[in-house]
Amino acid sequence: MKIVLPGGTGQVGTILDRALSAAGHEVVVLTRRPRRPQDVAWDGATLGPWAETVDGADVVVNLAGRSVSCRYTPENLRAMMDSRVDSARVVGEAIASARRPPKVWLQMSTATIYAHRFDAANDEATGVIGGTESGVPDYWAYSVEIAKNWERAQREAVTPGTRKVALRAAMVMSPDRGGVFDMLSWLARLGLGGPVAGGGQYVSWIHDEDFVRAVEFLIAREDVEGAVNLAAPGPLPQRAFMRVLRRAWGVPVGLPASRWMAGVGAFVLRSDTELLLKSRRVVSGRLEDAGFAFARSGWEEAAGDLVRRARVRGGVSRRSPRP
Repeated sequence: MKIVLPGGTGQVGTILDRALSAAGHEVVVLTRRPRRPQDVAWDGATLGPWAETVDGADVVVNLAGRSVSCRYTPENLRAMMDSRVDSARVVGEAIASARRPPKVWLQMSTATIYAHRFDAANDEATGVIGGTESGVPDYWAYSVEIAKNWERAQREAVTPGTRKVALRAAMVMSPDRGGVFDMLSWLARLGLGGPVAGGGQYVSWIHDEDFVRAVEFLIAREDVEGAVNLAAPGPLPQRAFMRVLRRAWGVPVGLPASRWMAGVGAFVLRSDTELLLKSRRVVSGRLEDAGFAFARSGWEEAAGDLVRRARVRGGVSRRSPRP
């Protein structure tokens, strides 16, 4: 198959590019800074010669959008919104104008669309969309609006010949440098991977190999469209999640951090406390109902595999990683 990956140079794009290319597919990456023969230049906002790569492709997986690993200033939040909505809109325009449009368009979304909650897991059927929770920072609602607008841009695109799926992905865990697993491992190995603000907030995740398998599954399943959660069956409270990760690295102790300490840490890492404090309790209802079986359903097994692979590749970053 010919698979086009707009925004395919980030962590998730690298995972997909590597796996799909190894499986024998022709992978074309749309990027602002092309470096390889399979890279094609685009700006993520306007139609151009890059649209020719979509015409005749079998699959488009749009991953474009500004990294969330940054301070959530008004400027950065607006950049997150614009980069996601603009890229989804223009990908839709390219598909709509194609003489031979792709059979399926997988659009990256995020599990952050669901509410900050502890009482039950969010699946696609019964999950609560966020934005109206009490007792959380007001700007958290903007993250939900980003996700809703992101999905709306795909949903409203007029592409009758192309099936559309929105990937509400949890944190994708891989041993690659600069990803979320790299950052969490760096903290754990420094002895800083303890409970944050009590550690009761849930962490939803998906192993990188299961993420790739889920994408392949959704490409093949012509009867699945709309929003699909990509998250392993076992989200864990942050304190338990980090305990398992520390054990995988052989680190016995993780210092706890209060809410204000988390704020200082996020500032140092040039990130935001929402990534640490929001309870993302998300599971994949539709995937499993369709017959998908997770190969890495438990965090202990998944963390052990990721640590082993990270060690083979030379460990994790020695300083604050930047995606």
